[in-house]
Amino acid sequence: MRVAIVHDWLTGMRGGEKCLEVFCEIFPEADLFTLLHVPGSVSPVIEGRRVVTSFLQRFPGVERRYRHLLPLMPAAVRLLGLGGYDFILSSSHCVAKAARGGPGAYHLCYCYTPMRYAWSAYEAYFGGDRLRGAARWVVPPVMKALRRWDAGTSAGVDEFIAISHTVAGRIRSCYGREAEVIYPPVDTDLYHPAGEPGDYYLLVSAFAPYKRVDLAAEAFTRLGRPLKVAGTGQDFERVRALGGPNVEFLGWQDDAALARLYAGCRAFVFPGEEDFGITPLEAQACGRPVIAYGAGGALETVVGLNPEEVTFPAGFQPPAGEEPTGLFFTRPDAEGLAQAVLRFEAEEAKFRPEAARRQALRFGRERFKEQARRRFVEGFERHQEKTAARRTGDR
Repeated sequence: MRVAIVHDWLTGMRGGEKCLEVFCEIFPEADLFTLLHVPGSVSPVIEGRRVVTSFLQRFPGVERRYRHLLPLMPAAVRLLGLGGYDFILSSSHCVAKAARGGPGAYHLCYCYTPMRYAWSAYEAYFGGDRLRGAARWVVPPVMKALRRWDAGTSAGVDEFIAISHTVAGRIRSCYGREAEVIYPPVDTDLYHPAGEPGDYYLLVSAFAPYKRVDLAAEAFTRLGRPLKVAGTGQDFERVRALGGPNVEFLGWQDDAALARLYAGCRAFVFPGEEDFGITPLEAQACGRPVIAYGAGGALETVVGLNPEEVTFPAGFQPPAGEEPTGLFFTRPDAEGLAQAVLRFEAEEAKFRPEAARRQALRFGRERFKEQARRRFVEGFERHQEKTAARRTGDR
């Protein structure tokens, strides 16, 4: 069996790349295809692969401007040479799921979300006053065309696996397809309790519009509570301007530094609606409670003190009888988050580090690796059986 793994781009180690790392371990002989690769930006397990890039790699400064090349990405992924492979595993949040193999190839997509910019987060990226000048006229029809293309190429996927019930719902809505759920892994060896927590709150995030880091900066500036923010991204300067002297922007931090930050925080803040969201689990692995917006993936990873106030995604059954590991807020603005922080402080004694750690262990790396390996093999064998039956019928 010749296996090709297709990942959108390799520019840093985020949640998707941590899943990709496990896929590389499951298929040590697989070739890795991607639109572009910034050497040294991902882990040695991934860097050690034979990495095949698209024509976008040849664009000057592509590592900084690749998001502006979104209209070219459909063509780039279609031109990847995958004709000689039996099994295509796409690891996709943008266009990787549109990769095409040869006749008879099995294509399984591990989907982080349907193309976020075109579907679930369109308003966050392009709404309000974010579009200026000619972009106001160019972007809407381009995104409409991308939605049409994205929905159409879903037919080339034999089976979908979603990272959460939230994403499975989006796949159903956008593509009209069903998806099994296998949750991504959290590294519970790296992230673990260490010492007594301090008095600061923590947010770890890329500075993308839908992450709502701006909401946290405004809320904590209003409260005057210490907030540390780790991460970088396109909205960094805009958000930094919103934070008062009590909001500390740390920039990019390595894994060891993040582990110390998690273990030392009073609580972790998660203000955006995420597809899954690995950072709340990393915080819980360190024994720390989470204050999360009550929508998206956080509903599936945090045991809320107030589950009756939120609506859980279809197919997900919230745990019964478990100790709370966090608190949800439902008003998606700075005032809603500020009120949640005050409520957390009033009920802080209800959150035990042992409960948070126990919740994170349910999402461990070995659990993910075993579930993914078993599902990949089952899917490929089922595809072979269908192909053999079809050939017999043709005779």
